[in-house]
Amino acid sequence: MNQQPRIPDAETRKRHVDKMREVCQQLDALTLNLDELIAIFEADNRRQRRERLAGKYRRVESQVVE
Repeated sequence: MNQQPRIPDAETRKRHVDKMREVCQQLDALTLNLDELIAIFEADNRRQRRERLAGKYRRVESQVVE
């Protein structure tokens, strides 16, 4: 009643392994690209926060002087 899964022949296994390796390489490259993009966004967020804080403290200093 239950059919056991058939083990593919050596050529099919090799083809599948090669395809899996290719897919893994593509995923690694995509992950690297995403990591670089995240780093760019994080650097931009830090720059914006630095500018906001600098502006905030300039306003506070000018109010104290007046």
